[in-house]
Amino acid sequence: MSWAAHEFENYFIQKHVKFKASFLAICLGTYLPDVTTKHFVYEHHADAAHFHRGWPGVGFTHSLIFGLVLAILILAVTKSRAWALGLLIGQWAHVATDISDTAGVMAFFPFSTNNITIGMWKHAAAEGRGGDGAAYYSGLGGIWDLFWLIVVLIFARETLKSDYFQTVIITSDPRVWAFLQRRLWLTDNGLLVFYRGLFFYGVGRMVAWFIYARFQVKVPWQPVWGGPVYVPGNYLNHGSTFTVVWHLVAGGAAFVAFVWLSWVTFVRRLWRRAYVQPGLVATAQVGAADRALDGVDQTP
Repeated sequence: MSWAAHEFENYFIQKHVKFKASFLAICLGTYLPDVTTKHFVYEHHADAAHFHRGWPGVGFTHSLIFGLVLAILILAVTKSRAWALGLLIGQWAHVATDISDTAGVMAFFPFSTNNITIGMWKHAAAEGRGGDGAAYYSGLGGIWDLFWLIVVLIFARETLKSDYFQTVIITSDPRVWAFLQRRLWLTDNGLLVFYRGLFFYGVGRMVAWFIYARFQVKVPWQPVWGGPVYVPGNYLNHGSTFTVVWHLVAGGAAFVAFVWLSWVTFVRRLWRRAYVQPGLVATAQVGAADRALDGVDQTP
């Protein structure tokens, strides 16, 4: 799991995808696997890692098919390609990041219940929320968050600028941003602060948890591969390396076949009848988005 990298990834992903994807949908996709499970995971200390990432349990939320099914439902209900793609990209990015901890993810569930992991840092949910955060920021997890912060500041810093928000973020999802502005009673600057807030929330979370680990609970700083070593390991795969690899390869092939079959049978039709979220002419006023929407043609 990642404690702040998911926040930073959203800005980098939105900038580098080659098609219009809703930033808000990307954020929702990155949060869904944990926001729907973490409370139950921390209350399930007996075997938290298996419950969080295995089966039976809620490990299916960290599978590629979970994001695919949700994206298809969004496409069918809203007919918005920007939201379907954004949610899919965000959830798959979360899955890719969580491969890094020792528990890993059942990426190809239900075709394989073996977990893919590179074991970079410990999955420590069995330690409770405080212990989990302290362990994460006592190993390479905290370094991973810092890495993504630097990546955004070097390769995607323009995403934090006002012009980018108005001309890219708003135009990729104008109706939802206009709805938020009305509902939350936000000025144009307030809406920009709302957008930037996720980034600064990630920075604050990273700093606060590092301080908590070092100065309040005072756990050892052990940034080694597979660490920190003071936390028991959580490795969910059983059997020989050959058996695990074979099941993953077979599961991956079955997943690809499932995606192709879904596309040719019904997803392609949903995609064709959906629309690309219409863009708006860039203006200095974010509030102009709401006024311009009255004249937007939504014909597929």
